[in-house]
Amino acid sequence: MNLEGIEKEIRYTFQNKELLKTALTHTSYAYEKHIDSNEKLEFLGDSILEFLSSRYLFTHYKNLREGEMTKVRATVVCEKSLYKIATKHHFGDYLLLGKSEKINGGNKRPAILADSVEAIIAAMYLDGGLEVVNTFIIENLKEEIEQASKHVGDKDYKTVLQEKLQEAGDVKIEYEIIKESGPDHDKSFEAQVKFNGKVLAKGSGKSKKGAEMQAAKKALENLK
Repeated sequence: MNLEGIEKEIRYTFQNKELLKTALTHTSYAYEKHIDSNEKLEFLGDSILEFLSSRYLFTHYKNLREGEMTKVRATVVCEKSLYKIATKHHFGDYLLLGKSEKINGGNKRPAILADSVEAIIAAMYLDGGLEVVNTFIIENLKEEIEQASKHVGDKDYKTVLQEKLQEAGDVKIEYEIIKESGPDHDKSFEAQVKFNGKVLAKGSGKSKKGAEMQAAKKALENLK
């Protein structure tokens, strides 16, 4: 297995190539070949990722409170972000997958790719130490952390609307999905928000939550 390509992608050359190979070994392949999979490395990588992202937030974002740092970390350390890292560095081209998993496009599945990032993080740590992997993590998550930190204090439209309407005392705010359209893979929703039984506004979106948020946004605009 030629590992030079992925080493160039992550900007790190392994002393122990077997560690990197194991990090790229999915359970489906390991089962077929009777070798170790990347599951244990993934477990370790998850903890390392959480620690190093926490350390970076603590050191570089002194204006954030504890709860805000937790929110930023949760936004950034997630399957979506790890999947982006994996696709950016073409991890899918190097994954060792079982026959059925390969046929079913496992090298493009977000969960498998995200897990491979955690496994490679652990492998880098075991091979080269904490600061080696810290460089990789921060280089890949720095912009995501910056964006998340800018919006961590923002309140969503539903919360703002509720706070505004509750200034008058106890109120009843309801959201209803009044319309669904489109095929299952590309649905659209329309929602309305009611205040004490009266419709304030309607909104649409690609998810129920998104439609409700747009209805709340329009209601706020109407109230102004």
